[in-house]
Amino acid sequence: MKLALVLLTSALAMAQAAPAGAQQRLAANRMSCTDAKALVKQDGDVMLATGPGMSERIVADRSYCEMTEIAELRFVPTRDNPQCPVGYRCKSPDFEDWNWK
Repeated sequence: MKLALVLLTSALAMAQAAPAGAQQRLAANRMSCTDAKALVKQDGDVMLATGPGMSERIVADRSYCEMTEIAELRFVPTRDNPQCPVGYRCKSPDFEDWNWK
């Protein structure tokens, strides 16, 4: 537990030290699911490395998205969970995303 807290604290320090345009990309597969969710919830807007050469902007809720975007629940692989619901990604809605009923 102490090691997880140290890792989370150092990850948060690195994310806060980087300028917004050069934000540190944190490797989701090196964090526990709980730590990854806590990081997104605390910062609200994080860049997570989600796979080899892939990274995504993950947000805590819809308020971090543009007015024309929707928040889609995002599952990423973490150290202890292959489908951890870390937060949301902002995306432009497709035709199928609208509730036409």
